[in-house]
Amino acid sequence: METVSAWHQPVLYQEIIHALRPNTQGRYIDGTLGAGGHAAGILQASSPGGKLLGLDVDPLALKLAKQNLSEFGDRAMLIRASYTSVSDQVARLGWDQVDGMLLDLGASSMQFDDRNRGFSFQSEAKLDMRFDPSNPLSAYNLVNDLPEGELADLIFNLGEEPAARRIARAIVAARPVTTTTQLAQVISAAVHTRGHIHPATRTFQALRVTVNDELESIKQVLPTAIKVLKTGGRLAVISFHSLEDRLVKVYFRLEERECICPPRQPICTCDHKASLREINRKPITPSIEEVTSNPRSRSAKLRVVEKI
Repeated sequence: METVSAWHQPVLYQEIIHALRPNTQGRYIDGTLGAGGHAAGILQASSPGGKLLGLDVDPLALKLAKQNLSEFGDRAMLIRASYTSVSDQVARLGWDQVDGMLLDLGASSMQFDDRNRGFSFQSEAKLDMRFDPSNPLSAYNLVNDLPEGELADLIFNLGEEPAARRIARAIVAARPVTTTTQLAQVISAAVHTRGHIHPATRTFQALRVTVNDELESIKQVLPTAIKVLKTGGRLAVISFHSLEDRLVKVYFRLEERECICPPRQPICTCDHKASLREINRKPITPSIEEVTSNPRSRSAKLRVVEKI
């Protein structure tokens, strides 16, 4: 669809369609709808009877997706809601269980490219980084209100930034910090450039992850996603940094095991039963051709599981 590709190039598009195996009577969920690129592919592949529930907390993304998916009529049901509420959303539709679900984690390209959203240090904007504009917490609050120690811990733990203490000290000394470019300049002055990675990259990641409570949301949604899948249904998750991927990997590996008792325990007492099997043991990554045409895809990792 031209309107979708003009706004957003879906990462691992063909791989997602192959993983979810859309069928003509299937029910699917795109928990991170964005502009609707992946959703359009799922709806096209499940024509004429497949249906899709699309969720997103970003009202601008939802508006664009409604335009891009209008040709599918009532086959596409789009709702402004977090993917953490997927169980409630499925129940409201009267669906029992679904055939497949997609989670494309993190911020979308159009959010990075929207200068007014404050996700990128490449252009001047107010510090914001909220997926949901109604969220009372913004990056500005974190940068200007957190004590230095808490700010350093946040940058170290969620940005995996080794120079977190130095960066936090520089930010506190520069307060008030009001814009993306000002923050990037403060960080650049505090730490040296490392190869091709801008010195502000990890700090911006940490702030965005915190503002949108991204890691906690992932922890909440994974068991819920498995619950709403029918037996044989598949969950596909695209992650873009190690913290996301680690959460997904650990959960998938845990839920494919019959027993989760400590290894040295002689008798199983956990009563745990495997709920899924991994389709790909190693994550699927973009091809060289995709990375060349869409450099932002280079860090994407796709993990797919099937409910048993």
